[in-house]
Amino acid sequence: MPKSRHRQKRSTRPYAPPPPRKKPRRSPEWYGYLVLGLIGVGIAMIVLNYMGKMPGANGSAQQHWLWIGLGTIAVGFGAATQWR
Repeated sequence: MPKSRHRQKRSTRPYAPPPPRKKPRRSPEWYGYLVLGLIGVGIAMIVLNYMGKMPGANGSAQQHWLWIGLGTIAVGFGAATQWR
């Protein structure tokens, strides 16, 4: 009767450890400020939009400024995921 595969002997080759991992590159120092700046500008856009202070608002909130502010915040969060 043939032997099962898991009972066969291992090869006689010596153990070779895996190669060392490379350290991930660090982000530049200004990258954190960029992330916080994008999120801050997005929040400021939304707040100023609802206050009616954005250009072309004429004292009322405009939908396109809300979407631009939310997009800016999303870009900031996306950049934060790449921060090392």
